[in-house]
Amino acid sequence: MVSINKTGGARGFTLIELLVVVAIIGIVVTVATGQYRKSIQKAKEAVLRENLYVMRVAIDQYFADKGFYPSDLYALADESYIRKIPDDPITQSPDTWITTQSEFDDRDISTEPGIIDVHSGADGVGMDGSSYAEW
Repeated sequence: MVSINKTGGARGFTLIELLVVVAIIGIVVTVATGQYRKSIQKAKEAVLRENLYVMRVAIDQYFADKGFYPSDLYALADESYIRKIPDDPITQSPDTWITTQSEFDDRDISTEPGIIDVHSGADGVGMDGSSYAEW
């Protein structure tokens, strides 16, 4: 049942009012979606930086304790320097990490080759414009 107001018109929303509201909702959703995607990417990059930091500290601790670098990342997990090899949050895999091997020189006390650094194997660039492989 539609009620009639004092001026004789029906109460309710006009088509134009509804279209304006739908347009405003559409604009808000579009802006929110963009911000949501940006926040997801920012979170992944923060996790990537933290994972790289943790693995690099573990490599340094391994070298300080044993006098040589670990042969691979799994040695860090096997020797309990880290619980497990973390997933690269960009590639979503623990197998895409790129390691840098140590080089022998007269100053190196290590007798075995091993990994001295780790980088992401993800393609692309971060929000700061640098390549993930350079982190």
